[in-house]
Amino acid sequence: MALQQIVQETVTGLGYDLVEIDRTAGGLLRITIDWPWQPGSELFVNVEDCEKVNRQLQFALEVDGIEYNRLEVSSPGIDRPLRHEKDFERFVGELIDITLKAPMGESAGGLVSASRKKFRGTLEKTDHQESWQIVWSDAPAVKPGQRISKKRVPAPLHALGFTLDELREARLAPVVDFKGRKPKVEA
Repeated sequence: MALQQIVQETVTGLGYDLVEIDRTAGGLLRITIDWPWQPGSELFVNVEDCEKVNRQLQFALEVDGIEYNRLEVSSPGIDRPLRHEKDFERFVGELIDITLKAPMGESAGGLVSASRKKFRGTLEKTDHQESWQIVWSDAPAVKPGQRISKKRVPAPLHALGFTLDELREARLAPVVDFKGRKPKVEA
């Protein structure tokens, strides 16, 4: 049985979602797990969850003769990868980083650099099927305690539509706030 199948069956059999498998040249096998997403509930993977999956995976990998030097099971973290449609649905309204497979080129229309492939902004669902957009402003970040003139004109918002096929990578932008991620603001 292939590694992907063994890990997938073990992780889902314990009630978790498999987010990522990473195998390094040094023999490290890193497995990232999360709770299945259900709208309205946010469960977070804890150390006990990782230990439970680790023990079960050690057994399953040994039975199937899969070689590795070290096994590491963890949660996705604050910069979790977004790969599947349900990941994007789950994180609508959140700040994300995307990297396109190809630069913007002529479709940028002079609004952004034609060679640009990386963007950070708020994830939004569009009306078009299987299409998303990222919305951002090029305004400089406000420093803590900085006063902003009420007369200052806000920088314009930009939007870039994309499909999942056009992405090389998408991740939640790591927002460090010691009080936790802010709840999404419902419109």
